Amino acid sequence: MNWNSDILNNLAWNATISNRESKQKVADQIAAKVKEGDIIGVGSGSTSYLALLAIGEKIKAEKLNVLAIPTSIEIALTCSKLGIPTTSLYEYKPDWYFDGADEVDPNKHLIKGRGGAMFKEKLIMTASARNYIIVDDSKLVDVIGSKFPVPVEVFPQALMVAEAGLKKLGATEIALRPATGKDGPIISENGNLILDVRFEHIDKDMEFKIKCIAGVIESGLFQNQPAEILVA
Repeated sequence: MNWNSDILNNLAWNATISNRESKQKVADQIAAKVKEGDIIGVGSGSTSYLALLAIGEKIKAEKLNVLAIPTSIEIALTCSKLGIPTTSLYEYKPDWYFDGADEVDPNKHLIKGRGGAMFKEKLIMTASARNYIIVDDSKLVDVIGSKFPVPVEVFPQALMVAEAGLKKLGATEIALRPATGKDGPIISENGNLILDVRFEHIDKDMEFKIKCIAGVIESGLFQNQPAEILVA
């Protein structure tokens, strides 16, 4: 029986989507890739949200059977609203995955994680046969870390241990990310805290070095995941 939920019916993106026209172009490119029987990993963020809306329209128009593996509660709820069935890595390996990014450098290194879902994003990206990163040209940078800090997801009781480890790696600024819709810090999709960390220099092994710090669950630095970059 359908819930007939007002919560789902009224679900919408919770902020103004910047550069929406450009993002819509790459969203439509992603929707064009969908075919019958696909298992699709769906990233989080505004560009992924627009792509998911376009995919939902195509599935409905062409009566396609497609399964989605969402990376966040918000994306899972959007799939439910659009009538896109969801599954998990327990049942399926994704045929392909799409996601946005906050920064992309010439080496295809990425900074992601403004939505606090980088652990599951990296997990599903690693499991996927093909990956597409969809961005507008405002996300392209010459040097990774020049615009955005690196999000680092930390087990709450390891906060000070992680801070000390990040300082040893040359962090110049470390801030606990505050929430905007609740008192206190933001909580990640996995119930952890997020540090926003700036470095004067990010070398090619920094993703690995951050992950080796005790208490770090994951970082939003993506240096070792092959992906095709689609730029509007």
